[in-house]
Amino acid sequence: MMLFTIIAPPAMEEELIDWLLMRPDISGFITQSAHGHGSGHQMALAEQVTGRRQQITFMVQIKKQLAETILADLKQCFSGSGLHYWLVPLLDNGSI
Repeated sequence: MMLFTIIAPPAMEEELIDWLLMRPDISGFITQSAHGHGSGHQMALAEQVTGRRQQITFMVQIKKQLAETILADLKQCFSGSGLHYWLVPLLDNGSI
């Protein structure tokens, strides 16, 4: 299993939620509000003053083969949008 994380600007939140919900191969996901820090991104003046940029984090637990398919589809549908992602293996998961 893998944890596929997508970081997006708030303006893309609803579009990405709709895109993920429309996929029959994804059974669910989590969204969180987050702040990006650092000089690697363009920031508005107010964001430069506070040193943080508002972001939305999407987290999806999926099989590795599916992650590769979703990543390819994401690149095709959102090319040039500035989304950031990472994919990491899950050592364990479950419900208690």
